[in-house]
Amino acid sequence: MILAHIYKYGPDTPWLLARRLLGAAGWSPVVPEDEVENACRHLVQLNLLQEFRGSLKGRVTSSVKPWLKVKQHNPERRGRGIYYDLTKEGRRVAGYIWKNEVRDLLTRNRGKR
Repeated sequence: MILAHIYKYGPDTPWLLARRLLGAAGWSPVVPEDEVENACRHLVQLNLLQEFRGSLKGRVTSSVKPWLKVKQHNPERRGRGIYYDLTKEGRRVAGYIWKNEVRDLLTRNRGKR
């Protein structure tokens, strides 16, 4: 499910993955965070995911609200986290999983509502 999520929605952190896995919404985790972190580490070892530290977005510019600049330059601010993205092999496997298993399952579940 993690590979399919990153294939569909792009790179994410384990904290966010636990809360919005495959399009889920809400504040409470859908899957326990520890399980997601362990699964991500295991997928990195299998060379299906790669990790990088930092923000996916660019730096704050002068055209945004002043409080964003203050937040950007605050040294006590929470770290940016570790984002996970698919490797070349991971993209191939995730594409197969998404197209042959997850997409059909989500379509069927939405039809039942």
